[in-house]
Amino acid sequence: MAGAIKLWDPLVRVFHASMIVAFFGNQFFTEEGETVHQWLGYYAAAFVLVRFFWGLRAEGAAAWGDCWPTPARLREHAAALLGRRPFHRLGHSPIGALVMLTMMALMALLAITGCMMEEIDYFWGEEWLENLHELLANGLLGLVCLHVAAAIYESFQLRENLPMSMITGRRKPLP
Repeated sequence: MAGAIKLWDPLVRVFHASMIVAFFGNQFFTEEGETVHQWLGYYAAAFVLVRFFWGLRAEGAAAWGDCWPTPARLREHAAALLGRRPFHRLGHSPIGALVMLTMMALMALLAITGCMMEEIDYFWGEEWLENLHELLANGLLGLVCLHVAAAIYESFQLRENLPMSMITGRRKPLP
């Protein structure tokens, strides 16, 4: 991409790919309680922790300060969406950042509830915990669908392939 700028560092891109593999692997290709299901959960939990701390230390689009969804940022982005105006911003949009942070929190909660069910005898076989784990997974699936739809919508709105920027790490400069 001529004139593209470096946006997403390798750690953020590996994190994104890891979340895709872990979530879809557990949601659609493994059975509850299987060893591979558990290990994908541990893998996701470890990467959520790494990404959390990386956001405190990173610079640019990967830094929490760059994308943190403050009320003012959320209002500005919502107004642009409601007015059907393009919202040009490098990195995550404010609403996109809110969804991303929620997905990370849900992934962490899935790891915690999964660990509680498998590793702590006190909670073994607790139906409420199994139901909560399933509810969290279904909620995350809904947010993933929203995330994908929003990336496609914004790609058309901005006339730029946003998913490709997560793969290549590069993006067109702002107009």
